[in-house]
Amino acid sequence: MARSLVFFLRASADEPADVLSGKARAAYLALGLQGRLTADDFIALKIHFGEKGNTGFIRSAWLRGPAEEIQKKTMRAFLTDSNTLYVGERSNSVDHIRLAWSHGFRPEIVGLPVIIADGLVGRDKGEAEGRAGRVKSAKIAGAILASDALLVLTHVTGHVQTGIGAAIKNLGMGCASRAGKLDQHSVVHPRVSPKRCRDCGLCLEYCPAGAILRAEGRVLIDGKTCLGCGECMVACKYGAIKVAWDDDTRRIQEKVAEYAFLVKRHFGAKAGCLNFLLKVTKDCDCMAKDQPRLVEDIGILASDDPVAVDQASADLVLQKSGGRDVFRAGYDIDWSVQLSRGQALGLGSRAYDLVELKSP
Repeated sequence: MARSLVFFLRASADEPADVLSGKARAAYLALGLQGRLTADDFIALKIHFGEKGNTGFIRSAWLRGPAEEIQKKTMRAFLTDSNTLYVGERSNSVDHIRLAWSHGFRPEIVGLPVIIADGLVGRDKGEAEGRAGRVKSAKIAGAILASDALLVLTHVTGHVQTGIGAAIKNLGMGCASRAGKLDQHSVVHPRVSPKRCRDCGLCLEYCPAGAILRAEGRVLIDGKTCLGCGECMVACKYGAIKVAWDDDTRRIQEKVAEYAFLVKRHFGAKAGCLNFLLKVTKDCDCMAKDQPRLVEDIGILASDDPVAVDQASADLVLQKSGGRDVFRAGYDIDWSVQLSRGQALGLGSRAYDLVELKSP
């Protein structure tokens, strides 16, 4: 398999915001994506806005440089993420956007609007055509699927289910609708908590398969009929319908890579990745707390190959830690599964050439 190019700039989160903005600009321009944009293109900048209380997320001011360059080609650029499966500050668009604002993702700072890609409560979705392994079709957030180009902005961290959370996970899990997240996270259908269920019947109205039945003051889900679409979880106002989380990390990683493959194929040449190796932490930005660095800050990486940029990110972190696998030390998970699966599918190559760029 051919080697992919990964561009690299050394950086530290302790540098002034305008310096990091300039470095992010240089990394973005090295991608070549700018030359493939047109004035009519909608471009989604996929990012994690950080859970309330989290301190590791990518800062909005760091993105001013790439945003300014993109807007020289198209004014139809927007920052985006999709709603979460779990109930919290990021489970509906209103709370999600307010959280993004509170973390600095406002037009006066970064120059771009925020759009939550799967709508008010996660029902705005479509399907990326094709099949990849276990995934028959990828259920993707509507605003992302409707866009013409995609820039994946990822804070690289460890992760409790996949070992590493980087560009592949941001593409696969991050771009998925709630139904797509459920598809990747679970091998069984949602279940109902008898203690939380109010027997209000709202979930019955939204179930497209008629798989929900009333029984003795609560509802039940018929696993044989259930489609696994997640509509009941969205509809329930009381948090009574939950995911049975899959504990098979290999299967989850493979599904994430399969989703990422279908999303990347949808955009073709109009997709690129920036990985931020700044404040690399044990857990992802969904954790509502401050966390210490696993290693000293490294820099910003850019590539149109999500497999290569993730492999390079992992290699640089392990190199910085003196060869110790700090990701595996956090959770004993073979995080390379997602990279191997991505390479096997044709998502990208684990072989790469690292090209260090001069700081602007």
